[in-house]
Amino acid sequence: MPYIRQDAVRRPLDAEQPSDCGTELQILELIIFAGLAAIVLYQLYSVLGRRVGRQPEDSPAPVGRPAGPASIDRPTDALDDGVALTGLAAVRALDPSFEVGRFLSGARSAYEMVVKSFASGDRATLRNLLSPQVMSSFEAAIEEREAAGRTESVEFLQSPRADLERADVEGDTARVVVRFLAEFRSRSKGVEGEAVDDRRTAEIWTFERNLKSRDPNWTLVHVDAAEA
Repeated sequence: MPYIRQDAVRRPLDAEQPSDCGTELQILELIIFAGLAAIVLYQLYSVLGRRVGRQPEDSPAPVGRPAGPASIDRPTDALDDGVALTGLAAVRALDPSFEVGRFLSGARSAYEMVVKSFASGDRATLRNLLSPQVMSSFEAAIEEREAAGRTESVEFLQSPRADLERADVEGDTARVVVRFLAEFRSRSKGVEGEAVDDRRTAEIWTFERNLKSRDPNWTLVHVDAAEA
């Protein structure tokens, strides 16, 4: 058996175990790195988390105007800042039951009734629908036609179209302007014979009503020609 020196296999204990000083140094470095990371994150948050420039919610409300839209159905004569209501808002403020669709439906019926009554010379019906001024103008045309010995009748080819142009209130009186487009067939008879005429008309009618009155009917107060 060969001879083996004992000092050749003997290992110093200091080479097998790490130094306590090295371990403490690593822990200290980790603490320093963690502190630096916390400082960097705080700086990023302070920059990125801050709002830049004016934000929408920072804009002040316009002076003299309400901060939000006012309801058109609000039953008051004016907004809180004293600005008077106009248009449909003013009409609905005095008459909350006013509905555009229902009004235009009634206006179409009134239009057909007035046109037919004018053609037939039905003065009684016209007086219930027209203002005295408009009635005077219509009656003069009826009398002129009767003096010439002519009669007339009207047949609508389809229901007239009615579009709301504008609406407003003056005092307790509401005025609503409606544009009508209509196609009808007119038959007239006179000393010269009978004539049939298909017409396409465009007119703007102004209706008026006292909103404090119990009478729900609107009166025709003005008629203007319009482009078809």
